[in-house]
Amino acid sequence: MSRNKPLGKKKRLNKATKSNRRVPAWITMRTNRRFLRHPKTRNWRRNKLKR
Repeated sequence: MSRNKPLGKKKRLNKATKSNRRVPAWITMRTNRRFLRHPKTRNWRRNKLKR
């Protein structure tokens, strides 16, 4: 991918990066380990983003 990206694409990629985090430890503790992984977690090699 090129170094110079349009602002809209940059914002979408940034949002996807921020949302691609694990479930916080305090939520795991509060729910008695019911939620261990985030259903929308994405790996950059496996799942591609929609444009």
